[in-house]
Amino acid sequence: MLIVVLTLFVVLFAFLAGGLWIGWTLAATGTVLLAIFRDIPLDKLLAQYAWNILTTQELLALPLFILMGEILFRTRLSQSLFRGLAPWAALLPGRLLHVNVIGCTIFAAISGSSAATTQVVGRISISELTKRGYSRDVAVGSLAGAGTLGFLIPPSNIMIIYGVLGDVSIAKLFTAGFIPGFLLATSFMVWIMVHTALRPGLVPPGERRIKVASAAEYLASLRELGPAIFLILCVLGSIYGGIATPSEAAAVGVMGAFIVSGLQRELNPTALRNIAIGSVQTCAMIAMIVLGASILGSATAFLGIPAAVAEFVGGLGLSPLLLIAALIAFYLILGCFLD
Repeated sequence: MLIVVLTLFVVLFAFLAGGLWIGWTLAATGTVLLAIFRDIPLDKLLAQYAWNILTTQELLALPLFILMGEILFRTRLSQSLFRGLAPWAALLPGRLLHVNVIGCTIFAAISGSSAATTQVVGRISISELTKRGYSRDVAVGSLAGAGTLGFLIPPSNIMIIYGVLGDVSIAKLFTAGFIPGFLLATSFMVWIMVHTALRPGLVPPGERRIKVASAAEYLASLRELGPAIFLILCVLGSIYGGIATPSEAAAVGVMGAFIVSGLQRELNPTALRNIAIGSVQTCAMIAMIVLGASILGSATAFLGIPAAVAEFVGGLGLSPLLLIAALIAFYLILGCFLD
């Protein structure tokens, strides 16, 4: 079994080091392992895997959420978020740097994609913050950190993929993502407060005092947040209100995104073409990763690797905390190479 596991890692990292795309790397690694250690008809097996995984009903939500993110990327939602959040963020130490974190938290609850979250929020916030004299390092860093909230806060695309591959309820995964997602967002905000308190120069002199806006400005800011609130109600409201499944809620979200984009008069033939191309490219990439992960997972199951690893770990007699620490270290190392 040791030879099988070593072969797995050698082949996997050889393909990655060679620059092969992640999806193809996973699929090729599983295929090579089966070809070396098992005598089975690979052509029929791989065709069956491709059909089974890519026609899974739960995956229907994925291209719809991706489509929604593409639509919103081409709207003025980023400007609305910045203008709506700025008066409220000015009440906190660190001032407008919190716009990145709060904006990413809100958009993560709309799109489910970390890439879309970072794109939409960063589209306006980085230029605005640097223009006002904020440290570019902290502005970019806070966006890069908070952008990952799209992985965790529902509706998360990664949770949909994990739910399909792990045969876990996607609705339950969405429910489980709220508390850790908002805890992480709060941690980012606390760090901004501490960091800017220790290094006041990160915030421009004119922005260091707490600014209390007028009642009219706060009301205007809430109007600016209206499109984002509307989309959150469309997606999460339909799921937790029992009106729609995650897949159906994704369709509701797409309709809401079209409504917002139409009201902002951002829909034109060029925009629709870019939306279609961007959605197809992203969906094709993710579909290949899902298929590759399925092939590799099935190959390791055929070879008995999960059972052998579980037996090995069980024999170490690790305490629960040490086991969690080992898993975290494993994820950190593997996360340097795999998305």
